[in-house]
Amino acid sequence: MHVVVIGAGEVGTSIAGSLAESHDVVVIDIDEDRAEQLKYELDVMTLAGDGTSLSTLRKAGVEGTDMVIASTDDDRTNLVACETAKTIADPFTIARTKSVEYLRTWEITKEAFGVDFMVCSDLLSAENIVRVVGLPAAVDVDPFAGGEIQMAEFEIMEDSPLAGQTVAEADRFESLTFAGIFRDDEMILPQGATEIRAGDRAVVIGSPTSVQGFASDLAPEKTPGEADEIVIIGGSEIGYHTARLLEARGLKPRLIEQDHARARYLAEELPNTLVMEHDATDTEFLAREHVDEADIVVAALDSDEKNLLVSVLAKRMGTDRVVAVVDSADYVPLFEEIGIDVAINPRKVTAEEITRFTHEGVAENISVLENDQAEVLELELSAECQLVGRPIEEAVADLDGDIVIGAIRRNGENVIPRGDTVLEVGDHIVVFVETAFVDELTSLA
Repeated sequence: MHVVVIGAGEVGTSIAGSLAESHDVVVIDIDEDRAEQLKYELDVMTLAGDGTSLSTLRKAGVEGTDMVIASTDDDRTNLVACETAKTIADPFTIARTKSVEYLRTWEITKEAFGVDFMVCSDLLSAENIVRVVGLPAAVDVDPFAGGEIQMAEFEIMEDSPLAGQTVAEADRFESLTFAGIFRDDEMILPQGATEIRAGDRAVVIGSPTSVQGFASDLAPEKTPGEADEIVIIGGSEIGYHTARLLEARGLKPRLIEQDHARARYLAEELPNTLVMEHDATDTEFLAREHVDEADIVVAALDSDEKNLLVSVLAKRMGTDRVVAVVDSADYVPLFEEIGIDVAINPRKVTAEEITRFTHEGVAENISVLENDQAEVLELELSAECQLVGRPIEEAVADLDGDIVIGAIRRNGENVIPRGDTVLEVGDHIVVFVETAFVDELTSLA
């Protein structure tokens, strides 16, 4: 495809990097220096200019393009860029927004703003937080096959009952597959004799029940229930949607918001959430409200610095688990290094969702792991697929890259993948694969 990406920030750069190997990509950015820098970083065509300008879009070749992705930090810029592109051509348009209101308007007709697909970063981030909150020790969770299969990545702590066990000893769930282990900078395809070590990040794929069971083995008695304390610090849009989604699961979180008007609004909109109006950096207040006894604290304030501060305070007070929203990808390693359990980067989540959508037609779903070292893909096998009609062990042996088939969805039922399982036309397979091999794998499906 010929793809025009508008905005060369973290989201646009990530998307352009993912698409550059297989597609003709042009990146537009208002900052001339950034456009020039990206030209050499990603080996893509770049153009300095206003992505909402008709003349700039024409210079980028939008009249002959297949797809326009508007990914700047400004919602209205992205919507205007898509609408402008539609006035002179008919590309498939994707817009990134933070506002759920724009998303709700678009969902009414799926034609509003000249946008064919809209990605709301605040809502996506909240959904990601809620999935992670539901699985103790998980640092990443994604649904596949309409939610009937889950991929989850877990950090193995020193006190985990599984640390020191082999994969064969830890694998007690029939419908669960150990797909990969990340150890330092190494990616390992686990065998039965592979030892699970403290500090590892283990990726498992299976039914939601089996993944939940594995999570409970990792962190016994830490799965959130109705009686558990979940505290959300910050009534931002991400904080609000996190509380709303938790309410939908029957949970009753507490939310701390300093601004009077915002706190009042949230109290009216969230009937099952206790909204407290106070400064969340006040340690006396946090102690008085027994935040140290919370099972999970979600830091969702409006700046990375504030989220870092309240996350550290919560950890020092003794909170079991802290999930923090980190807007800058550069800060994610810092949060993790100081002991914050999960850092959710809205820009990464958004870029991943847009990249996933650009793979539609080849991959049904996609999840990117560990700074793009590996991906988990959902593929529907066609009659022409070279994997069909062959046992998994034989089909995988012929492939050059590291690959693990973690789950199979066949005729509405989960099929446990074994070496002698023969793949069939129409199977939905969920595959763990090294990123460098993704294009070759998808070409076979």
